[in-house]
Amino acid sequence: MTLETVSTAKSFGGTQGVYRHASRETGTDMNFAVYLPPQAAGGAKLPVLYYLSGLTCSHANVMEKGGYQRVCAEQGLVFVAPDTSPRGPDVPDDPAYDFGQGAGFYVDATEEPYAKNYRMFSYVTAELPALLEEHFPVDSDRQSIMGHSMGGHGALTVALRQPGRYRSVSAFAPIVAPSRVPWGQKALGRYLGSDQARWRAADAVALIEDGARVPEILVDQGTSDSFLESELKPELLEAACRDAGIALTLRMQEGYDHSYFFISTFIEDHLRWHWQRLQS
Repeated sequence: MTLETVSTAKSFGGTQGVYRHASRETGTDMNFAVYLPPQAAGGAKLPVLYYLSGLTCSHANVMEKGGYQRVCAEQGLVFVAPDTSPRGPDVPDDPAYDFGQGAGFYVDATEEPYAKNYRMFSYVTAELPALLEEHFPVDSDRQSIMGHSMGGHGALTVALRQPGRYRSVSAFAPIVAPSRVPWGQKALGRYLGSDQARWRAADAVALIEDGARVPEILVDQGTSDSFLESELKPELLEAACRDAGIALTLRMQEGYDHSYFFISTFIEDHLRWHWQRLQS
């Protein structure tokens, strides 16, 4: 698979890069960011952490605002941030911020006109990892996943649907039960159709209720998040994990909102938590 380098910059002794390729899954060019720590120069394969971004975002938001590079350089951890959806003039879109381009919800759409391009689950779980293995020194046996908001939903559902693949999963302010909130009902209905039984594979709480398991989950949630009660509802994940025996660490962070000020404050905790599990 051909890979184009869009940009590179030195950061904490490593390289922060942005890359582009023609995706077979989305039928578009896709951009993604990779931070290679200085240990990559030695040629050894390194553990990899995927970060899935939220509504309206791209790879650039966490790359520029997340502040992960210093800790990844210290740990020898490859950090990968894909885009949130296919993009381009021929890709179906919507004037609303919470649907269409920038809002792929990490599902493989089945409904027209979205089914051709909106295949973000397959892109994130199959095509992108294969591309990384071909072009970067990543250890596919040591991978973890995390995300924010819509991307937190993506990280949780990806990990729950592929037990054993990821050493660990965490999230910032995830949409834990999209079937039960306006953001998710809109997206799942238009991407997957009106049969709500089909939505359950794209809903972390429903997946857990249906028997999907991971050993543990770390979630940080701001108490001043304007979407907390209407869209995020972490108490639903807490109840599902309690009933399923999944070890959930849910940290309600007093006074924090939904922004990257919140994420950058606690991302080091997540990176170190993942690193411990990637070494086991």
